[in-house]
Amino acid sequence: MPPLHPLLAVVVGFLVMQIATMATTVYLHRGITHRAIAFRPAAAIPLRFVIWITTGIRPREWAAVHRRHHAHVDTPEDPHSPAILGFWRVQLGNIFLYHRAVHDRDQVARYSRDLSPDRLDRLVFDHDVIGPALGTAFLCAVFGWPTGLLAVGVHIVLYVGVNSAVNSVGHTFGTRPETTTSGTNSRLLAFFTMGEGLHNNHHTAPTSARLAFERWQFDGGWWFVRAMQRLGWLTVRHSEPRVLARAS
Repeated sequence: MPPLHPLLAVVVGFLVMQIATMATTVYLHRGITHRAIAFRPAAAIPLRFVIWITTGIRPREWAAVHRRHHAHVDTPEDPHSPAILGFWRVQLGNIFLYHRAVHDRDQVARYSRDLSPDRLDRLVFDHDVIGPALGTAFLCAVFGWPTGLLAVGVHIVLYVGVNSAVNSVGHTFGTRPETTTSGTNSRLLAFFTMGEGLHNNHHTAPTSARLAFERWQFDGGWWFVRAMQRLGWLTVRHSEPRVLARAS
């Protein structure tokens, strides 16, 4: 039996979670959901592969759930509002709320009309069990199955936890510079979520590829976007955040 290395498993699991979080914020969130970024195949295909192998998420479903959230913030139609459902139900049960929203096929179709599956989706990325299975097999092959399986467990717990926190903490605790939205900014959450913890900023300017409005705000996702932009692998919709017009 291969030896178990718990510390190595924790480090690997954390790194995999951060890679998955980067792909989530850059491709799923800022990219296809809000159209803040347009990707060339050299960037889009690797990011889609990372999402597939680390999470099994189908991008158009994720985008539909998040667009529905923006359309119905803090109403009964919001798939994961702590104001409606309570903080702990969203923090501890966000994965179940997500799957319930995904199973509402009419709503998914409504909010993803522009995201029809392509050939790669049909051949590869729509097979949401195969991706994580391959990712698990890879880690087990590299680090031995005891360490690999523990690393997978660490990744799952951390990824689900921090993404749940964006919806729960990000609408409950933190600063609220723009008071017209329930989203909040949390510097600690932003650090672990590649900038997603700047949720007040995001709801204030949802089509912005940059979530940090101030120099002291951490937005790791934006650094990654800027690096790919310099390589010519993507284009950014707005050079500066565009704040939503306030209701009169």
